[in-house]
Amino acid sequence: MTLQPERVRDMFDRISPSYDRMNLLMSMGRDGCWRRLGVRASGAQPGDAALDVCCGTGDFAVELRRAVGPSGRVVGLDFSPQMLEMARRKSSAVEWLQGDALALPFADGEFAAACVGFGVRNLSDHRRGFAEMARVVRPGGRVVCLEMSTPPAPIRPFSQLWTDRGVPVLGRIVAHDPEAYRYLPESVHRFPAAPELAEVMRDAGLVDVGYRRLMMGVVALHVGTVPG
Repeated sequence: MTLQPERVRDMFDRISPSYDRMNLLMSMGRDGCWRRLGVRASGAQPGDAALDVCCGTGDFAVELRRAVGPSGRVVGLDFSPQMLEMARRKSSAVEWLQGDALALPFADGEFAAACVGFGVRNLSDHRRGFAEMARVVRPGGRVVCLEMSTPPAPIRPFSQLWTDRGVPVLGRIVAHDPEAYRYLPESVHRFPAAPELAEVMRDAGLVDVGYRRLMMGVVALHVGTVPG
């Protein structure tokens, strides 16, 4: 199932009320820990400006806000107005902005770091998404991507059983939206594996790109640096 950007936005608008609950269930309670690891990998320091792209309901941005402290600045950007409405309830200290991840409305080098959590797979052009994040991060700053990945062969059948069967059932019960949670597992299958995604990041202009597998390789944390 391939959806146009407008239909993807509408889908995320629909599932926004149950999005956090579904993330908690789909990750078996680990999603918060993964975001904290991502913030740590970003190198964001007190007083820095940081960006959360495809911010959804804002959990990554809220973690970044804690890292940069009261003297820092955090912007959360998403294309779904209903997701942003949910995010605004979590923090008034984050700048929430509706926008396009493929055409970020920021100046070159405006941020010390940019993060994206489980959002790149929904972009129509992965390389362009990373290139835009690299553009708005200052030289020496980091771009962090937390995303689903293809796990090692021994556990792949169990992972696919969960994403292909378990997740749609949860979506029907919790989110009352089976279409959305059929689309999300299929988007994971179309997404590059961790080594290929690292190459996409390098092709977008990032250097020193590396990744760490989480949850037995089902999730990967990628980090790249903007060249000086």
